[in-house]
Amino acid sequence: MLNLFPIPEQECNDKNCPYHGKLRVHGRILEGVVVSSKMQKTVVVKIDYIWRDKKYKRYEKRSSKIKAHNPPCLDAKEGDLVKIMETRPIAKTVKFVVVQVLKRAEE
Repeated sequence: MLNLFPIPEQECNDKNCPYHGKLRVHGRILEGVVVSSKMQKTVVVKIDYIWRDKKYKRYEKRSSKIKAHNPPCLDAKEGDLVKIMETRPIAKTVKFVVVQVLKRAEE
């Protein structure tokens, strides 16, 4: 499943890296924007989605924030567009890992 994404050029020795460590990924693949990278090796990713209101039969935009592990070889920063993938629980609230940085934020 991980061979769908390009392998990063930079090496790292993080055991929770899906490329250079032993972390296996499975399940959902989500795309979002990094809104916070203040934690150590963890980023907060904002996911936008469309939700259907059953009563009024209309659609509305919603968003949720998901915490994801950020390996040093990818090093996602605030404003980056990233792809995250589900994995085993790494911490109490971290159940996703960044697998690809699609677009870097303009400096």
